[in-house]
Amino acid sequence: MKSDIEIAQEARMLPITEVAAAAGIPEDALELYGKYKAKLSPEYLESLKKNKAGKLILVTAINPTPAGEGKTTISVGLSQAFAKRGKKAVLALREPSLGPCFGVKGGAAGGGYAQVVPMEEINLHFTGDFHAITSANNLLAAMIDNHIQQGNELKIDLRRILWKRCVDMNDRVLRNVVVGMGSKNDGFVREDHFQITVASEIMAILCLSRDLKDLKKRLSEIIVAYDLEGKAVRAGELGAVGAMTALLKDAMRPNLVQTLEHTPVLIHGGPFANIAHGCNSIIATEAARHMADYCVTEAGFGADLGAEKFLDIKCRKAGFNPDAVVIVATIRALKYNGGVPKTELANENIEALTKGSANLKKHIENMQSYGLPVVVTINRFAQDTDAEIEALKNICAGCGVPFTVSEVFTKGGDGAVELVDELVKLTEKAPDFKPLYEDSLPLKEKIETIAKKIYGADGADFSKEALTELDRLEKEGFGNLPVCMAKTQYSLSDDPKKLGRPENYRIMVREVYISAGAGFVVAISGSIMTMPGLPAKPAALCIDVDDNGNITGLF
Repeated sequence: MKSDIEIAQEARMLPITEVAAAAGIPEDALELYGKYKAKLSPEYLESLKKNKAGKLILVTAINPTPAGEGKTTISVGLSQAFAKRGKKAVLALREPSLGPCFGVKGGAAGGGYAQVVPMEEINLHFTGDFHAITSANNLLAAMIDNHIQQGNELKIDLRRILWKRCVDMNDRVLRNVVVGMGSKNDGFVREDHFQITVASEIMAILCLSRDLKDLKKRLSEIIVAYDLEGKAVRAGELGAVGAMTALLKDAMRPNLVQTLEHTPVLIHGGPFANIAHGCNSIIATEAARHMADYCVTEAGFGADLGAEKFLDIKCRKAGFNPDAVVIVATIRALKYNGGVPKTELANENIEALTKGSANLKKHIENMQSYGLPVVVTINRFAQDTDAEIEALKNICAGCGVPFTVSEVFTKGGDGAVELVDELVKLTEKAPDFKPLYEDSLPLKEKIETIAKKIYGADGADFSKEALTELDRLEKEGFGNLPVCMAKTQYSLSDDPKKLGRPENYRIMVREVYISAGAGFVVAISGSIMTMPGLPAKPAALCIDVDDNGNITGLF
């Protein structure tokens, strides 16, 4: 079979004006970025609010493995399958980060015949949203240091500057740096830090803001440092908000593209789920809900990270909830969770499949605990045997959830019509949705609730520094905020080596900090970092451009 990029490059894309027209979007609502990309105008987005909201389908997955799960591929194929069944659907996705594109994970535009196009542009610079976020983030950093250099009227404590610079690339040597070296005119010497753009609070703010007014309010509330008396210093006090908003104005508009089968797709925002809240923007999801009968969206990584944050952070702030949840798995990944080495995953092994399905069962239980109907689908590989598929179908039946086989990678939308049929039935009745915890629960108890109920841990332990910070945040009035857990995506636990469904363990929270503008508290567990590094053999080694300007090796 052809590679993803070959399929994408050979696809016949429609002009984005035609895709928009078929979706009922007037041409004057589009700000064109070439022939195949456009942004939607604020006026059009406002006009959508009078429309009835369609059903919201959340696509999530088991914990990711080297065997691959294909969550985005299923999301894309599902949106195409709705069209095959005569249903109007719009897909809402996150924008890919350059870090994974050149690292291990690759891009995030789907795969095979379930892709979003133009694939190369989406995975690389796209419409410049990430560059705008990076610039706004680093403008604020520059204004902090300039304020100190010009007399430090706000009495910022150089030892308690919280705001980090960012870059949209995996660059481990930038995690901890020293700035201000040189002459007196070069600023004050201090330790500084970088994080990847998708971990920036501005990324989270953009994705949780409803409009420019809300964006400016949230930006002004960012706590950038503490002064010498221990009081918080906010971005609004530095006078940075107006200029930051100017940089972000166009980035606030969702991007319209298409699938290989010309289904409309809104791609907007891209916070990582292992270190941020892992969802595309509220603006894009709301628009998609009011543009179609069904909005398909996905949450990052496994359901323990992306879906939990979608349900406990995004839904809490947006005021909506999914009508059904799709949990994506593969036979290969479940066998890997059952202890099979990657080199032997093509061999039939029902015993390992059954053992590894403990991971899937936990994710099913978690999603059901929110009062949501669940369907499991597998992204089928050629090596999957009928016996293995039947065994997994029986396992799902034992959990009381429907099961379908999806073949969207090779068949496009035709490969997920059975999944569509199940979802249409599941969404006939409104779910009895309830979040995991109440706003009034103390922060420490919120973390412990997530650890126990979602991860299956016996509880959570906290470093002395984390406990001190939690106590301070409670006293400063942040105790009613939701919690954004930062942990490994590879395990339900905070140890990436603990596969399946770990038991008899505790989560270790080593650091806590406030994202006051975004409106949540971040709790960091295990060895997770907000600036990833490149692997020994990064994907960048395989990417090239031929003499005709065609990109190769991108996946």
